[in-house]
Amino acid sequence: RGSGEGLPTLTVTTILEDPYVMVRSAELEGYCMDLLKALAAMLHFSYKVKVVGDGQYGAVSASGNWTGMVGEILRQEADIAVAPLTVTSAREEVVSFTTPFLQTGIGILLRKDTVSQEMSFFHFLAPFSKETWTGLLFAYLLTCFCLFLVARLSPCEWNEPKNEENHFTFLNSLWFGAGALALQGVTPRPKALSVRVIAAVWWLFTIALLAAYIANFTALLSSSSEQLPIQTFEDLVKQRKLEFGTLEGSSTFYFFKNSKNPIHQMIYEYMDKRRDHVLVKTYQEAVQRVMESDYAFIGESISQDLAAARHCNLIRAPEVIGARGFGIATTQASPWTKKLSIAVLKLRESGDLDYLRNKWWESSCLHRSRDSWSPLQPQALGGLFLTLAIGLALGVIAALVELSNKSRHAAGHVKKSCCSVFTEEMCTRLRVKENTRHSPEAAGKANA
Repeated sequence: RGSGEGLPTLTVTTILEDPYVMVRSAELEGYCMDLLKALAAMLHFSYKVKVVGDGQYGAVSASGNWTGMVGEILRQEADIAVAPLTVTSAREEVVSFTTPFLQTGIGILLRKDTVSQEMSFFHFLAPFSKETWTGLLFAYLLTCFCLFLVARLSPCEWNEPKNEENHFTFLNSLWFGAGALALQGVTPRPKALSVRVIAAVWWLFTIALLAAYIANFTALLSSSSEQLPIQTFEDLVKQRKLEFGTLEGSSTFYFFKNSKNPIHQMIYEYMDKRRDHVLVKTYQEAVQRVMESDYAFIGESISQDLAAARHCNLIRAPEVIGARGFGIATTQASPWTKKLSIAVLKLRESGDLDYLRNKWWESSCLHRSRDSWSPLQPQALGGLFLTLAIGLALGVIAALVELSNKSRHAAGHVKKSCCSVFTEEMCTRLRVKENTRHSPEAAGKANA
């Protein structure tokens, strides 16, 4: 109860509903009680609260009279109603409403484990996007080709092309690259600086890439339960695994009945055909059924948020339709309507309404990020691919420098120009066949 001498006293009607108004040790508390206290402090009035006699919100009875809190205001048994009372056109005709203090709508309540996405057969490919896998394959082939090329060009790796076998054949280069990609040591071992530069930069690339793959794969497996394939009402209609329904005779049921939207019509037809099986009598029964069976409950989003905060295995799908608000009801000629509306707006602007919402809908569950998981794109690994490209270029340049140094020494002995020796050496190294190891034997036989 509000206190204060000489202040106007308002009779407030409300309804017992968790977490808006609850009885705790003979006192009323909850979101609406905190809101009322804040409004009384701002507008300087005292108040006395009474719980509505018939336990109803307010509807027209068969005799044409209004029941519940709306009826009490019309009969002037109460000045205002502070409760989760939805602003509707029918109620607005007989009483006045302030600006809504809480927005709500129609949402879908689900159990987390009924909606987790099924693993695809090639789920292990998911951590990277198709573009990243393509980039990796291209990087692997390019690196192996560079290894093969540089090993042929470098005199430190292969001194005598006509009398020696080069260990870095193209197949061996492919095997070397694949071994590094699996963090396995493989032969042949590089000897020349240029080949070692390429090998080192490839090892660095593969370690960073594997770390990114493992981290993203772990995140994918842990977030699979957070990803909801049922995001919208359309998703709900298309699937066959979950049954869905709402409270029997509720405003939600009639919303779907009267809606012109084809998706909403399909939902109504489904619920109407299975009326006895999918419609529930109470909100508590609905929550219990969602927790215990493959059932999705369509109902008021703000109540579903409370259920998800209390039960960690429940979650509300993102889409909310049929937006509506809870307002404070007053008599039509009441001078308090505009004052209360302005006060509600001030509380919203100051963040007090958000504070109250968080206070009474506080979750005991661990807050996990609901950001949708996505595979790693090439941009995220762009620096890694660039480092590899620079390393390959450095390796090729180092091989050319090594070959030009050898050509310069050779040119001094045979008295030819350095360029012609360099060109001859390059042509010899790139054209020679791998079966050159038999040439010494052949030469021996010829001499014999």
